[in-house]
Amino acid sequence: MNDSRNITNPAVAAETDETDDAVVGRAFRRSLSVIVLFALIGGSIAWWWNRPRTTVTLRETKIVPAERRQRNTAEIPDIPFADVTRSAGIAFVHENGATGDKLLPETMGGGCAFLDYDGDGDQDILFVNSRRWPWDKRPRQKPATMALYRNDGTGRFDDVTARSGLDISLYGMGVAVGDYDNDGRTDVYISALGTNRLFHNTGGKFVDVTETAGVGGGKTDWSTGCGWLDFDNDGDLDLFVANYVVWSKEFDLAQNFQLKGVGRAYGRPLAFDGTWPVLYRNDGHGRFTDVSRSAGVRVNNPLTGKPMAKSLGVTFADFDDDGRIDIFVSNDTVRNFLFHNRGDGTFEEIGRRTGIAFDPQGNARGAMGLDVSHFRNDDDLGIAIGNFALEMSALYVSHDGQLAFTDDAVATGLGPNSRLNLTFGVLFCDVDLDGRPDLFAANGHLERDINLVQPSQHYRQSPQLFYNAGPDATTEFVPVPADKSGTDFVKPMVGRGAAVADIDGDGDLDILIGAAGEAPRLLRNDQQTGHHWIRFQLTGTKCNRSAIGARIKLRRGTESQTQQVMPTRSYLSQSELPVTFGLGNSTGIDAVTITWPDGSTQTVEHPRIDRLHRIRQP
Repeated sequence: MNDSRNITNPAVAAETDETDDAVVGRAFRRSLSVIVLFALIGGSIAWWWNRPRTTVTLRETKIVPAERRQRNTAEIPDIPFADVTRSAGIAFVHENGATGDKLLPETMGGGCAFLDYDGDGDQDILFVNSRRWPWDKRPRQKPATMALYRNDGTGRFDDVTARSGLDISLYGMGVAVGDYDNDGRTDVYISALGTNRLFHNTGGKFVDVTETAGVGGGKTDWSTGCGWLDFDNDGDLDLFVANYVVWSKEFDLAQNFQLKGVGRAYGRPLAFDGTWPVLYRNDGHGRFTDVSRSAGVRVNNPLTGKPMAKSLGVTFADFDDDGRIDIFVSNDTVRNFLFHNRGDGTFEEIGRRTGIAFDPQGNARGAMGLDVSHFRNDDDLGIAIGNFALEMSALYVSHDGQLAFTDDAVATGLGPNSRLNLTFGVLFCDVDLDGRPDLFAANGHLERDINLVQPSQHYRQSPQLFYNAGPDATTEFVPVPADKSGTDFVKPMVGRGAAVADIDGDGDLDILIGAAGEAPRLLRNDQQTGHHWIRFQLTGTKCNRSAIGARIKLRRGTESQTQQVMPTRSYLSQSELPVTFGLGNSTGIDAVTITWPDGSTQTVEHPRIDRLHRIRQP
């Protein structure tokens, strides 16, 4: 019998030994881990209790209350204007052809201009007229024509239209004045619905040279703002013409625009296709070439590929101080354009990049007329734009000479006080001669019955004058009340174009307001502030003879003022070529520096004040 308990198996014995060794090893490692863990915990506790102590020093900062900025309250001076339209001899009434069909062009005309057409040194007046429609069945009458009034030097005017060569009938819109052939006489270009016209001044008599010059545009174009500039700095004036929308009577009537509860209404341009502006290069000898495509002023809608522009206002300035004149275009219901002059005959459209294309919320507005000014007498450049009702006027400002703008209309007080009005013409002009450019606005609605559906709106609206109180005032642009500007000034009208000039030689600026379908208004400035002034009339020799684009910088002590020779301002209109500086109570000027359009400079030391200086380029 076998007893297994007494029998030894070597293999089993070896396996049992290995198992016992593994168990012992695992136990040892666990014990070692526990010992290390307790050592770390103990060491940490020991370090914590024996760690070096950091001394924290508390320092008190004295709180100084912020000083409240002291701002000046504007004291608006008396700036009375007198309506001298009839007494000055002006009997013009604008004809827009309206008979009840409510066709869009009827609302948009009313351009006007100050110009010295006869070279006698005072400012004459030209009114652009529209006319009755060809299908008008009313009894025939003498066709409506433009009107030219000659200034006798005292602010009285004689109607010289019949013998001037400008007694023509067309559906006119705007006007541009300038000496395009450098013969010393001011020529006239008229934009229109249909063929535009160029009139060459032969010495008090105007001759239609449109066909020879090649600047008539298309027979169905609707041209609006226009102006002369020397974009290529070759010494003669080129021509820029803005176009509005593609329009026809049939398309307009087919839209059936309605004013709720009233009937047919004038339509907004949203329903109409856009167009392109036109840039004509002056080739000399009275001929021009359309360089719009090669120059880069044609902008298409990226979504449709169709022309984008619906342009009404245009002005020119060297926005980045590079010696080349740029083009600013205000558009109705689409973004505004800034064409930057590259200096090689081409332009780059940079409106969105520079901040002038839209309102602060990124929306396009119903933009009309515009003007540009160093209204703070520093490097800040302001662009004022009149917009549609309830949109407030814009005031784009570039700071420290940078090519970037912000809309400061609200911050300056202009925006809230312009919101209710439908503003067409805007102008910077120092009406009280204190040395700061004020801002004028011509207002008027499109619809006679607008008050029936919008109680805040009226067809005839008062012009507005915003007093420039300076950047340190509580409000920079302060509306001038009726008791300061006079009852003649605030009388409501259907305002459109606007222009400024010194019509009577007293040194202050008078205002001409064009109207749609009614009489214009000539407002004589009767301010009695006692402020001093100085005026400059420039004549170019190496640059264009009109000196359009020249800059004049006036220096007195640590202060300076800068203005540009630029008649193309406001809406469909032209202001005088002479430049007026208000001097306030200053009794002297240190120097005046002129930068001519060709880049050359000229300095006049200590010019006498309270007079007009005629300066010819060396």
